[in-house]
Amino acid sequence: MATTLTAQRIKTVGVIGAGQMGSGIAQVMSHYGECQVILQDIQQQQLDKAQAGIEGSLSKFVSKEILSEADKQNTLGRLQFATDMASLKEADIVVEAVVENEDLKKNLFRQLDELLKPEAILASNTSSISITRLAAATRRPGKVIGMHFMNPVPLMKLVEIIRGAQTSDETYAIVNDLGKRLQKTTVVSLDYPGFISNRILMPMINEAIFALFEGVGSVEDIDTVMKLGMNHPMGPLQLADFIGLDTCLSILNVLYDGFKDPKYRPCPLLVQKVNAGYLGKKAGKGFYTY
Repeated sequence: MATTLTAQRIKTVGVIGAGQMGSGIAQVMSHYGECQVILQDIQQQQLDKAQAGIEGSLSKFVSKEILSEADKQNTLGRLQFATDMASLKEADIVVEAVVENEDLKKNLFRQLDELLKPEAILASNTSSISITRLAAATRRPGKVIGMHFMNPVPLMKLVEIIRGAQTSDETYAIVNDLGKRLQKTTVVSLDYPGFISNRILMPMINEAIFALFEGVGSVEDIDTVMKLGMNHPMGPLQLADFIGLDTCLSILNVLYDGFKDPKYRPCPLLVQKVNAGYLGKKAGKGFYTY
């Protein structure tokens, strides 16, 4: 008989993808969750970068007296870095944080389904891809769930939990409790395009881009209206640059394809910027120059 898994019994966590999101998830799982964490990526260079980033992030918390030096060392001591996916085989839960490509994620879930013990949970940090479709690629659809962290993970307090059509109540309860163990506020969304967060956020960003495209206001004026008039910490165009314009376009296409509603049609200016390689902060240029 398979061992019953609970949030308290989650001792070992796998995280796949050592980019900004994956390294942030690994950090909070080790720090707040006090779990043994294996951060896996096929590129050793990316793992080295992630390790340095996590150490730098923890050092900032120490300098601000949020963490002690002992807390930092204990957190680092619970982290492992690996290029081999087989290193995840004893994980109680694996969170994938690879690029937003459905075929890639499905293939990953098929491999994990073969590798992991039967009671292990498969979670995706996807911001828009259907959890139901990812689950259908496995033989454990009841144990597949969305765990959408916000960026930067160590600072943002929200985790959006997405229940696929077959996600079990037990899986949801375990993951919801795990989110709280990480000292996050959890919300639950059903599995529809964009979930809650991006279904609301992306049309706002897209409308701001349309306002720029149509000459209603300048980049600075549009962002200033939202910052000072609506008390947003960051204007929508600056936020789009921070998220990545390619990511924004990808999510808008998911919304447009999923609902077949023209209100989600991506602005031509956004498409043009992505085609030009002006992807935002990570590329040095988007709506702003960095």
